[in-house]
Amino acid sequence: MREAGKITGEALAYAHGLVREGISTKYLDERLRAFFEKHGAKPSFLGYGGFPGCACISVNEEVIHGIPSEDKILLEGDLVKIDVGAYYRGYHGDSARTFPVGSVSEEAQRLMAVTKQSFYDGVQFAMAGNRIGDIGSAVEKCVKDAGFSVVRNYVGHGIGQALHEDPEVPNFGTAGRGVRLYPGMTIAIEPMVNAGGHSVRVLQDDWTVVTVDGSLSAHYENTVAITEHGAEILTDVGDG
Repeated sequence: MREAGKITGEALAYAHGLVREGISTKYLDERLRAFFEKHGAKPSFLGYGGFPGCACISVNEEVIHGIPSEDKILLEGDLVKIDVGAYYRGYHGDSARTFPVGSVSEEAQRLMAVTKQSFYDGVQFAMAGNRIGDIGSAVEKCVKDAGFSVVRNYVGHGIGQALHEDPEVPNFGTAGRGVRLYPGMTIAIEPMVNAGGHSVRVLQDDWTVVTVDGSLSAHYENTVAITEHGAEILTDVGDG
């Protein structure tokens, strides 16, 4: 899991360096696929449930599951969310980041900052003896206090030999409720935060999820191990 997580985190750091105005999301996807192959890993998402890309790449009001396309060109001021997974020696890593394309609005900067902070507010409760609701409650409080909304239709998840395992890890909830956390569990905590309302819908491609009100959305995810000494973030390689 540590090795799969390390490759996943390094892939996102690599992608960060590629993000710029004028490139297509398909270009990013192709470069990420080559990165995984170079490191002896398989892209977890490629073909998963029929998904056609190596990475989910979602822009602006697209929340998650954006399909890479030659026709989707990044523009100055865009927010691009890149969600990747590495399958390595029988185990998965899963992580996502939101990157600015050039200079972005103050609202976009604040949305990115709050989404990241909500992850860290939640992960501090990812320790043995606590419950899933402790994580979600902390994430939701951070987001609501900032005047934003957490997406409720999609949640984090357990991860290991399968990309998605039990338990579900919502970005909302009640402290003290839900599945108890034990050492050895590995989960993906992934706040998805909208600048406007929480409502989302799926486009006709049956994959891309967008905000109903057209507001910006941000995504921040890491694979986290529950240990006897607290949370260990397996996909964080210091890329922001």
